[in-house]
Amino acid sequence: MTGAVFIAGTDTGIGKTFVSCALLRALCAAGLRATGMKPVASGCAMTPDGLRNDDALALIAASDPKPEYADCNPFAFAEPVSPHIAAAATQVTMAPIAAAFSRLAAHADFVVVEGVGGWLAPLSDSLLADAIPQSLRLPVVLVVGLKLGCLNHAQLTARAIGDDGCELVGWIGNRVDPGMARPEENVATLRRLLPVPCLGTLPFAEAPDPSALAPRLRAAIEAIVSARQAESHGLFVKGLC
Repeated sequence: MTGAVFIAGTDTGIGKTFVSCALLRALCAAGLRATGMKPVASGCAMTPDGLRNDDALALIAASDPKPEYADCNPFAFAEPVSPHIAAAATQVTMAPIAAAFSRLAAHADFVVVEGVGGWLAPLSDSLLADAIPQSLRLPVVLVVGLKLGCLNHAQLTARAIGDDGCELVGWIGNRVDPGMARPEENVATLRRLLPVPCLGTLPFAEAPDPSALAPRLRAAIEAIVSARQAESHGLFVKGLC
């Protein structure tokens, strides 16, 4: 049975792609077929092959097997703004995302699905980003951007995930601000305040290398593998989206 996890974030620009790529590298290093997915992306460049998004391309590069671009990123928009604004003619809907996810899952042991912005980022006039893990029934890992304000953002996002009926299996701290004051104390506070375990922390890097930092996410791999095993035995009926 194919496993999957949804990578949510406390905000946009806090390293969801980097963490997703590191998880993919770690899963592949463990001998699993792992494929990345970025269902919705804005800020895409026009190429001879069509619109392409850097985050989606990074996920494809970290994947084995490597997905077709259209399956990795079913909805691609040129303008670097919220998808519901960028989608002038094409409204984001769940059916194409679910179909692409099914094709990816058919050829992988794990699918790592990267979210869009924060948990409640609008995808269309009637669809928010939380619809993706809800519809695909995915357990969630929360990426916390370690910067001023992260204590509030992390708690609010964790609460929203639970209120939506999704299973939050853990969180990963990503140091996005090298000048953050008292980072260790902030991480300790997050460990105390959040209702799920910390699955790893990643240091700040100007040019982060997902392969080099993948070993730091061993706890995350164990958590999502356990989630897959529990789901296969029917243990995630309560609490899953």
